Amino acid sequence: MKIAWGITGAGHLLQYSVETLEKLKEKDHEISIYLSGAGEEVLKMYGLFNRVKKLTGGYYKELVREKDQKSSYPMTGRFSLGKYDLLVISPTTSNTIGKIVNGIADTLITNAVAQAGKGKVKTCIIPVDLEAGDLETVLPSKLELELCQKCEVCEAAGACPQQAITPGVEINLLKCKGCGACQRACPFDAITGGKMITIHMRDIDIENTRKLFKFPGVEVLSHPSEVLKVI
Repeated sequence: MKIAWGITGAGHLLQYSVETLEKLKEKDHEISIYLSGAGEEVLKMYGLFNRVKKLTGGYYKELVREKDQKSSYPMTGRFSLGKYDLLVISPTTSNTIGKIVNGIADTLITNAVAQAGKGKVKTCIIPVDLEAGDLETVLPSKLELELCQKCEVCEAAGACPQQAITPGVEINLLKCKGCGACQRACPFDAITGGKMITIHMRDIDIENTRKLFKFPGVEVLSHPSEVLKVI
């Protein structure tokens, strides 16, 4: 199958999305990976960008980045022409869903969904905000200030190849590549990665997700692994 997979800027379900992509690649599907600007940034924060990049290379196996597509998103023309068998968006942020359900197509991913509808390409969307209530999600690298000893020479900052750490202050996540070098270097375990936090789903985001269930040609899934069953 020719599959297009869109990634937006959410950390929740991101690891599972990459793992599912790798399983699809093993089954010899042709996969184009579409990255929103935020999606690319978040992949790098979680140290997953290179794993995704390794899955691409070749015709209909491209890494399509929003920043390379400018404002007209020419690659999304493939959807209106029906060139793909399936479009998957996972993880899908509440911002992306809000735009989709209101007919706004001003990003690479929302434009892909709109064009898929016009080309009758089946679309599977995996929202991060699916059900009301609290949700546990994982954070990228984080400087724990209560553990930081504000060392005169910060070993964690010295180990960071991206110079993303301001000692005793913060980690610049837009520079961070999620390599984990800082975590290994800090003798006081003041930098964590993969920390779980609980967030509360907003009613408006849940309401927008529910609207997706009425969209023709769109199937809403609860987990990226469910894509394997759809195929």
